[in-house]
Amino acid sequence: MHIGLIGGIGPAATDFYHRGLIERHAAAGRPLDLTIAYADVREMSRNMANSDPGRQAEIFARLLGRLKAAGAGMAAITSMGGHFCVRELEAISPLPILNAIPEIEAAIARRKVKRLGILGTRTVMESRLYGGIRSAEVVAPEGETLEQVHSAYVEMASTGRVTDPQRRIFFRTGRELCREHRAEAILLGGTDLFLAFADETPGFPVIDCADIHVDAIFARSAAT
Repeated sequence: MHIGLIGGIGPAATDFYHRGLIERHAAAGRPLDLTIAYADVREMSRNMANSDPGRQAEIFARLLGRLKAAGAGMAAITSMGGHFCVRELEAISPLPILNAIPEIEAAIARRKVKRLGILGTRTVMESRLYGGIRSAEVVAPEGETLEQVHSAYVEMASTGRVTDPQRRIFFRTGRELCREHRAEAILLGGTDLFLAFADETPGFPVIDCADIHVDAIFARSAAT
């Protein structure tokens, strides 16, 4: 199936999905048919800050119209943050949307994890991934720590690079959630977090939302 992606919501996030799909299709000996339409991360950030998912859904829907015209048969948003408007988008989308949140919930249920910490944007952390995780209790950083994680994440996503101080914030917060809030694992609720965690040993188990989503996109594509 021809896959459509809404990208641009962080350069590294788009690359993560693109490379992930290339690798999975190559390993399976299947050709990859893919088109990416680019959204404006600054515009999305404003709509998130203004709590206006309807406006962002309209923007995404226009991009999905382009993807449909290019031949895509399904689409996905390459950002956990971008899922803040996914319900509104599903109602007006010209293409079927592979929503990451139910896929993540199913993966967590299979792993039988009962208590999760979460890292990501302020919205993702405060909403516990938009309230989509029901099989486990989700605990988030609080107060100044939450703001530090949010700021470090937004800066990292904007540049597509992680700094050592940013990585230390994520790792320290993950350890605190495990130690003080008894989290069994940390949910990487921001696509760009792979920049900080790839090939690293943070001292706690992680569950990568974006990797789960890429798996689901490939599985849907390969099933047709």
